Amino acid sequence: MASFAAFGFWVTGRMWLNPDDGIRDNPTDMAQFEWMLAHGARVVTELAYPFSSGRMNVPESVNLMANTSVLSVSLPMTPVTLLFGTRAAFLLFLTLGMIATATAWYFLISRVVVPGSRGPAWLGAAFCAYAPAMVSHANAHPNIVSQYVVPLIIWRTLRLAEPGRWLRNGLLLALVIVWQAFLNLEILLMTAIGLAVVIVAMVIGRPELRARVRPFAAGLGMAAVVSAVLLAYPLYVQFFGPGAYHGLPWLIRGYSTDLASYFAYSRESLAGDARSAAGLAKNPTEENAFFGWPLVILVVALVWWLRRSAVVIGLAVLGLLFAVFSLGREIRFDRRGTGVPGPWALLEGLPVLHSVVPTRWALAITPIIGLILAYGAAKVRELTARYPDRRSQIRFAAATGLAMALVPVLPTPLPTKRLEPVPEFVTSGAWRPYLTGGRSVVTLPLPDTEYAEPLRWSARTRQEMPIARGYFLGPDTRPGRNRVALFSASPRPTSTFFGTIRRTGEVPPITERTRREAVEDLRYWRAGVVILGPHEHAGALRTGMTELTGIEPGYAGGVWIWDVRPLTG
Repeated sequence: MASFAAFGFWVTGRMWLNPDDGIRDNPTDMAQFEWMLAHGARVVTELAYPFSSGRMNVPESVNLMANTSVLSVSLPMTPVTLLFGTRAAFLLFLTLGMIATATAWYFLISRVVVPGSRGPAWLGAAFCAYAPAMVSHANAHPNIVSQYVVPLIIWRTLRLAEPGRWLRNGLLLALVIVWQAFLNLEILLMTAIGLAVVIVAMVIGRPELRARVRPFAAGLGMAAVVSAVLLAYPLYVQFFGPGAYHGLPWLIRGYSTDLASYFAYSRESLAGDARSAAGLAKNPTEENAFFGWPLVILVVALVWWLRRSAVVIGLAVLGLLFAVFSLGREIRFDRRGTGVPGPWALLEGLPVLHSVVPTRWALAITPIIGLILAYGAAKVRELTARYPDRRSQIRFAAATGLAMALVPVLPTPLPTKRLEPVPEFVTSGAWRPYLTGGRSVVTLPLPDTEYAEPLRWSARTRQEMPIARGYFLGPDTRPGRNRVALFSASPRPTSTFFGTIRRTGEVPPITERTRREAVEDLRYWRAGVVILGPHEHAGALRTGMTELTGIEPGYAGGVWIWDVRPLTG
């Protein structure tokens, strides 16, 4: 556990050493998770409704079940959030999530997979938690690197076969399923598919297990019923409640894994860099493969060597299935489309699956490789016991192979950058007089997937400062869009106007219609005040807002302020 903790603090160390730093390659998701942690604290302290919130996207709300609400973490972390702030809570969530994941995998591997083999268990667990894909997602995806519930689900599923304990084991499995559902449903789906494939392989390859089918089926049925009852309402809110959407945007559903990335090195690996990884993944946070040639060769060799094990064969089949799914609707190789359709093209439109990002299937290969490495190391240990006169040669060969495969993928510290301080206008509460009567704060630019600083500001106020629009997944309500997800609210004329300024630095032509639409949008957002903090295009944004409203802004507390209450009534 000490070594797992050392790895965790090594990866996140720059943020621990520099309190003003944040994730360099994904600051928007970091801001979103800070907001979610503030929401969890508000649920505990104010008994707020947990599954949606109107403190973002005023006057609508955000369906938090359809977003990364992480309630299973944000609720118990309330004391940390209240005492030390959302940045500290985020950093603790991220760091402890990786450490707990390694520890949980060690528990499972050392007691169930290869009982009594501490060294092989450590090797497999360390890889499961700190492989390149996991470190890549440590760029502000704490809900994905926190996979500590997955080994518990596997453990409790395997215990279902115990005779005479189907009720107890079914209830315990249901509880860990619900726990994972409020952490990350995508990981839960992949875990369920993976368990199904491996268990079928075990039953086929080990006939003696078939006698345990009856207690296993009874326990599984109990787990399904209990978890369905406990999750029925939250899932109803997610799929049918206000703010529900029908599948991811077509662009995101096209996020696939480049076939060449399986043999390359991640930018967060010892042997990798940003130039070699560029173009093989959509962004630094989605480098889900990147195992490198030596590790791929080692894994293939281990599968062949351990081919008599039904579990290893099941894991290999599962890994190949996930790898094929991860290639998306069209197979790409070395940054180019091949024109060859992938099997995922037949599945991506199905219910539930239309909300899965294809490249994430490659992420599920990491624990598969970790388990295969543990099995291989345990087999080496058996050989050294069987052939004591060749012990040194066997250990040398094994250590050499592991070093060649694993040293290049050792993790490096996450890159960080200094975050802009939250403006004093926000921290001092100077916004409060503007929001009487249920008004909101409109920020320039308006927040979305490329600019999420206002979420961090709102989180700092413990969500007492409601904001217009935001960074979240919500339905596209425009005609003909079929409520497919957007990474914000449906566009309005004024949000599009300022989005253009943010991207280009130029103020679009302003007409009487533009001004009229701006007033209508401000009234729709129930705006009491418009504020503009530090931004590279602050001059153009200030000019645009002033010309749209005819109101001269004042400057106080680190922001430009437009009091729009006379316009919105």
